[in-house]
Amino acid sequence: MADQPTPGPGFGAGDPFADVPLFREIQRLLMGSNGPVNWELARQVALASLAQASGPDNAPSAEDQLAFEDAVRIAELQIATLTKMEAPRQIASVETVRRAQWVEAAATDLRAFVEPAAKRLADGMSALGPEALGGGRGDQSLHPSQAPREDERSAGDRGQPADPFADALGQVVPLLLGMQTGAVLGGLAQAVLGRYDIAVPRAQSERLQFVVPNIAAFEQNWSLPPMEFRQWVALHEVAHRFAFARPWIGEHLTELLRDFLSTLEVDSSELEAQLQGMDPMGNSEGMQDFLKGDGGFFGPVLDGEQKLKLARIQAFLAISEGFGDHVTHTLGQQMFSSYAKIDEAMRRYREDEPTDPVFARLLGVEFTREHAAVGRRFCNTVAEQAGAVALGELWTAEESLPSMPELYEPVLWMARSL
Repeated sequence: MADQPTPGPGFGAGDPFADVPLFREIQRLLMGSNGPVNWELARQVALASLAQASGPDNAPSAEDQLAFEDAVRIAELQIATLTKMEAPRQIASVETVRRAQWVEAAATDLRAFVEPAAKRLADGMSALGPEALGGGRGDQSLHPSQAPREDERSAGDRGQPADPFADALGQVVPLLLGMQTGAVLGGLAQAVLGRYDIAVPRAQSERLQFVVPNIAAFEQNWSLPPMEFRQWVALHEVAHRFAFARPWIGEHLTELLRDFLSTLEVDSSELEAQLQGMDPMGNSEGMQDFLKGDGGFFGPVLDGEQKLKLARIQAFLAISEGFGDHVTHTLGQQMFSSYAKIDEAMRRYREDEPTDPVFARLLGVEFTREHAAVGRRFCNTVAEQAGAVALGELWTAEESLPSMPELYEPVLWMARSL
């Protein structure tokens, strides 16, 4: 006799739904994550949005791979010469990828940064009552106030969860956050040029990624010479790799985020309003509003301590962006005859996104183009007054990073650090 199919997770032996593809897929999604975000659903949502909105996502050619490998080696030499920074010990791994491959990598890369905020939001969701999901309009049996008291239960019931609604919501919340995360990643994947377009440290710092379909589309849309523009993208990627190569840097940002989120309160009224607006059977706009939300689920009013913690995160992100922009600007002027066109194209491209969707929508951290501009002006001033070599000091230790007041007054940082 042929072997019987193994029931999927959660399906009992002999369950008539175990072999139904739809139910197997639903169960796979429910089991897609043990944390606050269902990453399997996030991946699928991102890929689905790519299929609907983007142009061709062709695989990069062997010529693309060789060209970017050469561009990276040139960028490493140029940046080391400019900043006198020691090159990372590990040799850079150059990956030319499709948009879909970027989604797969980003879902792993960003998990350590996204999950602390998602956990905080999930806790806030779990604290809401059934009315948050429209429970007040129908069966009220799941509300804790309606549940029988412990002394009224039968012995067989006492092993069941005290609050079935909370148990059900514990499965729903990762799905909702997975959908929102996937919507953000899917939107980003249509435009990002490389791994460090989101300028945060990564666990595998030796990997560089170049999203060739987006790079090719950008070149065509802005009439840029491919050889020079691809070298510019390589400069941008390698500059961030030089800055983030030290292990303490990723740990430092993660700790800043956790410290900030630990004192934030979830805005329950805003969250409840968003959840009640989601009615898949009759109000698809409510679901779209949730997926495109601006991350405003945390309380809008910050006390003095929270503002200080937020400023530390913003200062880190600003100097990260500013350093990469300064290096690519300085070297781009020296290396490319078309640099003025590249610089103008990038400026106008960034104006279309006034805030960073990862930090605003997934982390609850406001980070605007103005913050990035402050970081760039800081680096420009330090380089003018103390030389580009001084910028290498930024990444030697936590204490070397500028505070927000120092970003606005670079002389304060130079007096302290140089």
